[in-house]
Amino acid sequence: MPYINIRTNKKVEESNAEEIKRRLGEDISILGKSESWLMVDINDSADKLYFRGKKDDIAYVEVKMFGRADASHYNIMTENITNNINSNLGIDSDKIYVSYFETSNWGWNGKNF
Repeated sequence: MPYINIRTNKKVEESNAEEIKRRLGEDISILGKSESWLMVDINDSADKLYFRGKKDDIAYVEVKMFGRADASHYNIMTENITNNINSNLGIDSDKIYVSYFETSNWGWNGKNF
């Protein structure tokens, strides 16, 4: 089950949130995962989120997943996430950070995989 958390200091309209979620659902296959297991969390209006000491429009994206992916797939995923956030929220690509967390311990339904 992959989990994608987006934190931004911009207000995200519902239509933009839906489009971001839809595109992430398509893109998650790059990492060998399925939208049927994808959880997306969009945290907007983070008024105390700073970059370079300023409140510029920024976004931080965490992608957590069970298992591993190839580095080249992460590069493609980062490009797609950046384009997605840029086109939906108007945040410049140099103000969008993406980090990945792989784990071999992931629980669901009262058990670990």
